[in-house]
Amino acid sequence: MNAVEMKGLVKKYEGFTLGPLNLTLPGGYIMGLIGENGAGKTTAIKLLLDIVQKDDGKIVLLGKENGQKDYLLKEEIGVVLDEIGFPEVITAHQVGKIMQHTYTNWDESLYKQLLDKLDVPIEKEFKDLSKGNKMKLGIICALSHHPKLLILDEPTSGLDPVMREEVVEIFYEFTREENHSILISSHIVSDLEKLCDYIAFLKKGQLMLCEEKDRLLEEYGMVFCTREQMEELSSEAVIGKRVSPYGMEIIVKRDKVPAALEIRPVTIEDLFVFMAKEDK
Repeated sequence: MNAVEMKGLVKKYEGFTLGPLNLTLPGGYIMGLIGENGAGKTTAIKLLLDIVQKDDGKIVLLGKENGQKDYLLKEEIGVVLDEIGFPEVITAHQVGKIMQHTYTNWDESLYKQLLDKLDVPIEKEFKDLSKGNKMKLGIICALSHHPKLLILDEPTSGLDPVMREEVVEIFYEFTREENHSILISSHIVSDLEKLCDYIAFLKKGQLMLCEEKDRLLEEYGMVFCTREQMEELSSEAVIGKRVSPYGMEIIVKRDKVPAALEIRPVTIEDLFVFMAKEDK
């Protein structure tokens, strides 16, 4: 069963249209949603969560279609948005007590274990927590009711590199169970490159690509060449380019480039940056 399906999904605002999006996340995998500010990542997530209403298309999560009475079963989906919305005076200890009465599958033992692992203060009021600790508390709550799908919007925002590494490892652990899936939006593309099986790239509301990460790294490469060499390449070969004092840096499709040119490996971050800048 697919974890997420978007088919012809459209949302229109004045001056901006998201979609139509056609995107599928197979069950048991992790998909990273990348794009510049304003590309539509958060809108896509809000559509999935039924926070905003779609104008067209179809949304299916864990086999349930948007509009069905039991479309979003809170037990099955863990959510972390870019702003964690707990009351200011509540403590992590109190959050756990409330969640016991919110989720049938709430695991207090796991909750305390993760609080300790991620070093979140138990008795400090939410308003006094750092941005990083607020985000960690949100992640811990999302994991502690044993969901099948995590939907995460900038979950590593505000975390230092060491803590980001720990959180990424926790997400890895979550998906070791074959029916567990994650859709994650992040500006920290290096985290997504380590974590994700699939990458979806949004630009100005349009889905530029959605592909297996390993296939993207196999399909695209980096070429350093002169402007004259670049002009000899077919338009199909060049995905993005950047001029440097020493020549041209180009993201290319490997199978469209002459054998005489040396092709170097590309990172997902390279691919994102070059494609985002193209046509600006």
